[in-house]
Amino acid sequence: MKSVVRTYALLIAAMVLLAGMPSKAQQDPPEDATGRGASKLTHAARHMVAAAHPDAVEAGLEMLRRGGSAADAAIAVQLVLNVVEPQSSGIGGGAFALHYEAATRELRTYDGRETAPASAAEELFLNLDGSPMRFGDAVVGGRSVGTPGTVALLARLHAEHGKLPWANLFAPAIALARHGFIVGPRLAAMLDGPRGERLRTYLDARAYFFPHGDPLRAGTLKRNPALSVVFDLLAEKGPDVFYKGPIARSIVNTLRGVPDEPGLLTLDDLASYEVVERPPVCLAYRSYRVCGMGPPSSGAIAIAQILGILENYEIAARGPGSRTAWHLIAEASKLAFADRNRYVADSDFADVPVAGLIDPT
Repeated sequence: MKSVVRTYALLIAAMVLLAGMPSKAQQDPPEDATGRGASKLTHAARHMVAAAHPDAVEAGLEMLRRGGSAADAAIAVQLVLNVVEPQSSGIGGGAFALHYEAATRELRTYDGRETAPASAAEELFLNLDGSPMRFGDAVVGGRSVGTPGTVALLARLHAEHGKLPWANLFAPAIALARHGFIVGPRLAAMLDGPRGERLRTYLDARAYFFPHGDPLRAGTLKRNPALSVVFDLLAEKGPDVFYKGPIARSIVNTLRGVPDEPGLLTLDDLASYEVVERPPVCLAYRSYRVCGMGPPSSGAIAIAQILGILENYEIAARGPGSRTAWHLIAEASKLAFADRNRYVADSDFADVPVAGLIDPT
C-alpha cells in the first residue's frame, strides 16, 4: 500500500503546468463537406454534460441518470479526467467551481486552487544570482508543488450540493484506472513533445508514461492501478485521508526526497487547506448576463472586458467567416490580457480593481 500511494505522490510531484483544453460536447458535431466540424447547436430535454473526454462525459451522465445532482456529475467527470487526461486535470492540482441553483437563482463560486507552502518566499523561483529561473527548471521539481485543492473542492461541492453517496461518484474513475482506458491523442501528443520530456525526470512518472522507454501511443490500453488504490481510499475514508492521512505523508516525504529541488510542502500546509467561497464576476452583455469566477482567477474579468469591447461592434452581422470579426476579437483579447498581466493577481495578497476593469465607461 505504501509503495502504491508513494508512486502516485511521485506522479503528482512530477506534474507539469499545461494550458487548458477546449470542452467537448456530449457528441461530436457532424463534419461538413470540407471535413471540418460543422457548427451546431445541441439541445437536451433533461440534462447535458460537456467535458474534455467522452469517458468523462459518460461518467457525468451516469450520475444524472441515477438521480444525482449537477455537482455529483461534475465530481464524477473530474475524477475520470484525472485518469484519462492526467496531464491536464487531477487531484494533484487545483480547480474553481461555479454552482447555479435555478430555483433560487443563486450563483456561488468556489476557489479550490492550490496554495503556496507557508514557508514560500519571494525568491522561491530565483537563481542564486537573483535572476528568474527558466520555466522548465522552475516547474519540474519539488519547489513548484503547492497544496492541492481539488479534493477539498470536490468534498465541499458534495457536502453542499450532492445527492448521491460520495463513494458512488468514484466508481467510473476506479473502473477505468483498474481495468484500463484508451489513451487519447491529446495525452499522446503531449508525451511525444518537449513537455513530455520533463516527466522523464522521475522514475515512477517515467515508468508510467514511457513504458519500455517510449511514450504512450494513442489508441493503446493503459491501466493505472496505483491511482485506483488512491481513489479507493478517498471513496471509503473521505478527503481527510488525502490531507491528513497516508497520502498526505507520502506526498510530503516524496517532495522532501526530490534530488536538488526538494519541496517546501509540509503536513501542516495540507492539513490547514480550506476552500474559499468568492464573489462571482458578472456583466450584462446585450441580452445576456454573463458570470464567472473572480480573482484569483482572471477568466471572468478577461471575458467581461472582451465582451464589453465587442459590444460596440455588430459581430454577429459579420458572420463567423469574417476576417474583420476575428481581428476585432483578437484585438479585444490583446487589450484584456494586457490588463490581466498588469492588474489581476491573488486578491488575498493584492488589490484587484475588478469594478474598474469591467466598467463599460
